[in-house]
Amino acid sequence: MSSNDNIVFRAEAGGALRGRVRVPGDKSISHRSIMLGALADGVTEVSGFLEGEDCLATIGAFRAMGVCIDGPEHGRVTVHGVGLHGLRAPSGPLYMGNSGTSMRLLAGLLAGQAFDVVMTGDASLTRRPMKRVAEPLRKMGALIETSPGGTPPLRITGKQNLQGIVYSMPVASAQVKSSLLLAGLYAEGQTWVTEPAPTRDHTERMLTGFGYEVEREGHTVGVEGGGHLRAANIDVPADISSAAFFMVGAAIAPGSDLTLEHVGVNPTRIGVVNILKAMGADITLSNERLVGGEPVADIRVRASRLRGIRIPEDQVPLAIDEFPALFIAAACAEGETVLTGAEELRVKESDRIQVMADGLSALGVEAKPTPDGMVIQGGALKDGRINSHGDHRIAMAFAMAALRAGGPVVIDDCANVRTSFPNFLGLAGAAGLQVEQVT
Repeated sequence: MSSNDNIVFRAEAGGALRGRVRVPGDKSISHRSIMLGALADGVTEVSGFLEGEDCLATIGAFRAMGVCIDGPEHGRVTVHGVGLHGLRAPSGPLYMGNSGTSMRLLAGLLAGQAFDVVMTGDASLTRRPMKRVAEPLRKMGALIETSPGGTPPLRITGKQNLQGIVYSMPVASAQVKSSLLLAGLYAEGQTWVTEPAPTRDHTERMLTGFGYEVEREGHTVGVEGGGHLRAANIDVPADISSAAFFMVGAAIAPGSDLTLEHVGVNPTRIGVVNILKAMGADITLSNERLVGGEPVADIRVRASRLRGIRIPEDQVPLAIDEFPALFIAAACAEGETVLTGAEELRVKESDRIQVMADGLSALGVEAKPTPDGMVIQGGALKDGRINSHGDHRIAMAFAMAALRAGGPVVIDDCANVRTSFPNFLGLAGAAGLQVEQVT
């Protein structure tokens, strides 16, 4: 569903978050479980799958290419793999909805197929940059066309002989890295990708879990084409990106004491924890364990007085999706918070730097956008009306802001919350946030 429906959230001022909550499954891992399960030999069982619209778009794409997928039902999905070379040409374009992850990762995977394919998306996705994956894939021999502006739709011509490459990414991006590694499964020789800073490594971990050899040397990761994937069982942990809204809400709302259960704490994803701790948040991890090769823990957050900081640039790639929530924490902190090195935020589902700055200003917070970040002066939040511009993370971040606002916060254009967190209102309400859909 696109954000054409003007769904409006209204969050009442005040309150605290308490109790125990398990947020939905990790979106990144859910996507990859379907992709690798489809390419594997045998049957893959997935539990904890995120039943949001982005991940359902990935399921739909593979069904269109002849893969039998049962579910999802209560987070359980069964994928009947067809092997690396078993996909079939879809009868029409693959519609990826709002999911940039689906489109970018599938670009690499589809570059190695024997058939032509077109990928399209909703209005938001068709504005998002795809040159970052198309250009290195072309270096491997892929034939990919974008719009003149480098955006979707993507047209991929099959039956190309891909060659492994050595590629240094100009900007840290897990999606680009993953796309090239998936193309590398079909390439002759080795494909090596070097990233300027660590990014989430779910693809590498899951490839290993499916029995495919992955080599790592520092910031460089590589695969050799011509292998096989063996079906595996995947237990998807709770998504730290979804947990981030509750972490920030509990940190800023007096009287809060909230435990988030079974959260994925992959070292490449815990920037939000590190940044909040640096701001003075009271956060403890317990029951730490490995589930399917992914580290998992329960995260307890208690209300505390936050202070503004200069966010370390080495933490930016580890928290890139969590900055809408972190901007709310900065608005409630004492003093100034400075973010740099985050130009990637300008090409997400919205220009998250400008949209968050506009929203914070509407609530009376001094927020100055910069080309690669923002400067926020913490202070009192007033009531106000926010335009989320169809960005699910913007909508959920400002819902949590109401916990410290002087009056209700009304948020327009919230339909795309369904893409990543379909039961957000119910879980947030159960934890203590007074929020509802009013249209």
